[in-house]
Amino acid sequence: MHDHLIRATVPGIRAFAAVTTNLVEEARKRHNCYPLATAALGRTMTGALLMAANLKTNESLTVRIAGDGPLGEIVADASPDGSVRGYVKNPFVDLPLNNGKWAVGQAVGKGHIYVTRFVGLKQPFTGSAELVSGEIAEDITQYLTVSEQTPSSVALGVLIAPDITVAASGGFFIQALPGAEEEALVQVEDNLRQLPPVSQLVHDGLDAKGILEKVFAGLPTTIYDSLPLRFHCKCSRERVENMLISLGVNEIREMAAEGQAEVCCHFCSEKYQFAAYELEEMLKHIEQNN
Repeated sequence: MHDHLIRATVPGIRAFAAVTTNLVEEARKRHNCYPLATAALGRTMTGALLMAANLKTNESLTVRIAGDGPLGEIVADASPDGSVRGYVKNPFVDLPLNNGKWAVGQAVGKGHIYVTRFVGLKQPFTGSAELVSGEIAEDITQYLTVSEQTPSSVALGVLIAPDITVAASGGFFIQALPGAEEEALVQVEDNLRQLPPVSQLVHDGLDAKGILEKVFAGLPTTIYDSLPLRFHCKCSRERVENMLISLGVNEIREMAAEGQAEVCCHFCSEKYQFAAYELEEMLKHIEQNN
């Protein structure tokens, strides 16, 4: 199944559901994550995509989970075009299972969730909330309630296969709008109580539409077009070169003296190598523009 996101509405309530198995597997491979880190990063990337689905075309957002646990910082950037990238600071963390589940909350620890919205030419806006569990979905729900005053329900899940690849990943995000009828809210809450974990739904073969139909069972539902999702990093050789130039003459001279420079992108682990002659060219560029 291709990764995708679908939006649906019933009167007074909107929801988004996403299947993210392939892009989370790509992140796992790029960062060589252990299963626990894969679960935490996959949830964060899926959550960022669901939140970004509300944004306008030229906007984007960054979700940063800053806990004091062994995983360290988890960061995901997402855009409403369905692209996402992310990393976890310490991808090689391994803890015992907690009641048969990955101990994501323990590995994240206590701290804060930060959400930065990039809105075109305006200054970025960052909101924050305390982490309530470190399990990511509950923390995003808390953030939306505290920082954005939006009553919401978020479910996120990553199922890891015995060979440590990603067997299934997905999530959904429900928001009550002003004027939502109590009867509809009660029906949705009842539906949610009966739902298996979202990763199990994906593993059983449900697509995003199927998940939303279960969330809104018994209600008049409008389903909208599917949006393809992908892991996509904005880094490029040109951007890395500009970053090196911004370091200044002394830094580049030191690199040139060592014979080369290697820069690794945090978000996708892509490595960019620059030979001594390329670093010399950068020095000439700086001198000509000063």
